[in-house]
Amino acid sequence: MRGKIAPWTFIYATCVDTCPLLTAKLASLREQIGPDFGANVSFVAITVDPRARHTGDSEDYAVAHGANHPGWAFLTGTTLRDREVTRRYGVVARQTARGDVDHTFLTLARGPWGVLRVQYMGVRFDPNEMLREPPHHSSETAAG
Repeated sequence: MRGKIAPWTFIYATCVDTCPLLTAKLASLREQIGPDFGANVSFVAITVDPRARHTGDSEDYAVAHGANHPGWAFLTGTTLRDREVTRRYGVVARQTARGDVDHTFLTLARGPWGVLRVQYMGVRFDPNEMLREPPHHSSETAAG
């Protein structure tokens, strides 16, 4: 993702509540971004579902929610690795008795040099703020 603006979010593929809303909102930005999508802007969705161990769930989810385009990455890993990533970003996830996953609804955007630029809780965020090219600050170039 180096050199790209990269919004990240945390979802689970069998969610029927907030995750699809969040994904749809991000998917709607793809048209606004135009040809920069994929080339200069990439979206990343990281699973918080400890049961999602194969890419089929993520692929089905991407197709169902209009996010199956180059420029989208749906990531899953081992349970231990997933916990490490979610903990690093302060995301809490737990499987409920019903079988779904309650989790922190976090969307963040990293600038082209990997520096965290903005974080949003819930499904409300300002796409213009998230996607704005940051000025080239010495702290961003130093982090790269």
